[in-house]
Amino acid sequence: MAKILVVDDEPGLRLLYAAELADEGYEVVTAANCADAAKTLADEQIDLVVLDIQIKQESGLDMLQKIVKEQSGLPVVLCSAYNCYKDDFASWLADAYVIKSSNLDELKAEIARLL
Repeated sequence: MAKILVVDDEPGLRLLYAAELADEGYEVVTAANCADAAKTLADEQIDLVVLDIQIKQESGLDMLQKIVKEQSGLPVVLCSAYNCYKDDFASWLADAYVIKSSNLDELKAEIARLL
């Protein structure tokens, strides 16, 4: 079973993603900030990261660069409420970019494609 790390500062979204992805057969761990995400990545074998771009005062794009540098090959799906970041070349390091929605079909499809 693939293990997915969901990094988002919104508790309701973390809960929704965890429940929906668990229903798809994935093991899901969550993090509310970049520090917790970094610790999880260091301590656990993660197969894919779903990463918000704006995490309170932190930048998910900075976290993405750290993941790419330290764990090359680990798939990352950026999941943001903002479409404008698609034009930011820093977001191009991600394997996929999904706009947040209560309908998780696109997110699930990208995760399945990458795993």
